[in-house]
Amino acid sequence: MHERNLILSRRDLEFLLHDWLRVEELTALPRFAEHSRETFDAVLELAADLATERFAPHNKRNDAEEPRFEEGRVVLHDEVAPALRAAAEAGLLSATMDESAGGLQLPHVVGTAVQAWFHAANVGTWAYAMLTVANANLLLAHAAPELVERYVPDMLAGRVHGTMCLSEPQAGSSLADITTRAEPRSDGTHVLTGTKMWISGGDHELGENIVHLVLAKVPGGPPGVKGISLFLVPKVLPDGTRNPVVLTGINHKMGWRGTVNTVLSFEGATGWLVGAEGRGLAAMFHMMNEARVGVGAGAAALAYTGYLKSLDYAKSRPQGRPAGAKNPSTPMVPIIEHADVRRMLLAQKAYAEGALALVLYCGMLVDTGERELLEVLTPIAKSWPSQWGLEANALAIQVHGGYGYTREYDVEQHYRDNRLNPIHEGTHGIQGADLLGRKVRTPGFEQLCARIADTAARAGSKELQQALDRLVEVTEILHAHPDAEERLANASVYLEAAGHIVVAWLWVDQALATGDRQDALARGKRAAAQYFLRFELPKVGPQLELLATLDRTTLDTEPTWL
Repeated sequence: MHERNLILSRRDLEFLLHDWLRVEELTALPRFAEHSRETFDAVLELAADLATERFAPHNKRNDAEEPRFEEGRVVLHDEVAPALRAAAEAGLLSATMDESAGGLQLPHVVGTAVQAWFHAANVGTWAYAMLTVANANLLLAHAAPELVERYVPDMLAGRVHGTMCLSEPQAGSSLADITTRAEPRSDGTHVLTGTKMWISGGDHELGENIVHLVLAKVPGGPPGVKGISLFLVPKVLPDGTRNPVVLTGINHKMGWRGTVNTVLSFEGATGWLVGAEGRGLAAMFHMMNEARVGVGAGAAALAYTGYLKSLDYAKSRPQGRPAGAKNPSTPMVPIIEHADVRRMLLAQKAYAEGALALVLYCGMLVDTGERELLEVLTPIAKSWPSQWGLEANALAIQVHGGYGYTREYDVEQHYRDNRLNPIHEGTHGIQGADLLGRKVRTPGFEQLCARIADTAARAGSKELQQALDRLVEVTEILHAHPDAEERLANASVYLEAAGHIVVAWLWVDQALATGDRQDALARGKRAAAQYFLRFELPKVGPQLELLATLDRTTLDTEPTWL
């Protein structure tokens, strides 16, 4: 049985939700008026119990006994379905949805904390639920009422699952180049033909049906993304017959092995249009943006559980002696007594707790309706935890020493699982282009800068204010440049620098929230904030200077030189 305190820190979640974000104040809003701190805490306690008892125990087996393709069907580990069923029966799949849709109408920030327990305990199994919930949310926002009525209640009850089908073998992330076709029928349905690649949860027998949300082009439509529409394509049609959605293969990834990843062939499959024709990508972004923050939350959770396990190991592993000890008979000390090990643990803490704070803050913005600020933070919330959560997992392995590379310990799996997240739902390059190319030119960027400046002023943090000022200056330099190719050439560097400044802001804000407390948690928060300001924030200076020069190294490098 996995101990709960090695999955996530309940004490830290309480601090983040109640002391820092003060989520109980959300109950003043009509949507959350029937809730209280007691209901929030009860749901989190339930999530912690289920994550510990039903998800964590089969995490390693789920990784070792990955899905198999046998006689045209997917075979999963036999503990996956019961775990997902338990979460659905507890109402956790619909936790943040409207009461009218059968949900608990909890704040999204609480829902993000709930999901973090499952991400940390067993990301491979929880992915089926995460995709289904995001799929259902898209249908609630964009689908015709009859489609919502037909599928969403069963999805939230765990009887029907959901996917998102975007990529194709020849297109990858370049969605303008998809070739899947949707021919209209006289009855209002469409016939879909084409192949989709990298479809997580694309086929299995966890429930009665699977709802695929498929991007396709209607013949005669405009070229590029303006010709893309979105279709609901069920595995099983309403009359009970099998829709011709054919599983043609399984992709075997280095991580998330418990989540079957498939190649699907749509061979004249029946689909229903979701939203307006030609507006498929806009509708799909409803699910993609939710999934992007979800990926960030998963990366944060994996970083966090790796940190807790390496911390536990460091406290119990005796090795070496204090630097000044010359007598070999001096007793060995736990490795946490060594400064370099504490450095690695402090870095993990700064990355993992900083990433969790970021995604919880994004959940809070959903609840308060601050969509413009949320849009600016979404590419950072997806990419920063994915990059630095992975680094935290690498450090967790390092703390374990040689044992960290063995499968007997969990941390090597957490690293492999987290390595997928820099690619999931759009690479760093895609997120960087989104942030620098579009998001920083919106009012949300001004709102973000104002909030960072306010925190810097309240804390008297010159380091944070100076980093923010230079970010604003460099942003203006970049957007004054007329050549888009040069302007965006180093967008990933911009994303990393902006992300570090955002997380530094959240750390300073957390340190302020500790007040004059002197307990271990508060002092640990202040130590992590100090670490981030002294070890991490200075890294953005050279990055911003590079960006300001509009460096052409990458542009001027000929492909034949590589």
